[in-house]
Amino acid sequence: MNRTVVTNAALYRLTEGRITISSVTVVEVVQGYQRIERDDLARRFLVSLQDYEVLALDAEAGALAGHIRGDLQRAGQPIGWADPLIAAIALRDGLTLVTGNTAHYQRIQAVGYPLRLANWRLPSAI
Repeated sequence: MNRTVVTNAALYRLTEGRITISSVTVVEVVQGYQRIERDDLARRFLVSLQDYEVLALDAEAGALAGHIRGDLQRAGQPIGWADPLIAAIALRDGLTLVTGNTAHYQRIQAVGYPLRLANWRLPSAI
């Protein structure tokens, strides 16, 4: 585990009272553990969700994600299915998206979406 991420997450939890993730992020994390056959880590993650606010994908965010994906494809900058969904949830709720994968999300910004990003892998990213 990256110490800087852990430190930034702890600081955020202190100031905000909770960590918020998307339901799509839950899919990605569990899929990753399933791929490497680490059911123990998936179970531990799922139990930890009781301490998190998990934001659902609804029709509004789904439609926004469809617009984002279409704009990215038209611009010749396609990315996978999950990142536009996660970005749409963050945009819908006016949240800053925390990621180590800023390159994909910067493509979303480049096609005109006002997505705020933070990289907790960087010191003092809060």
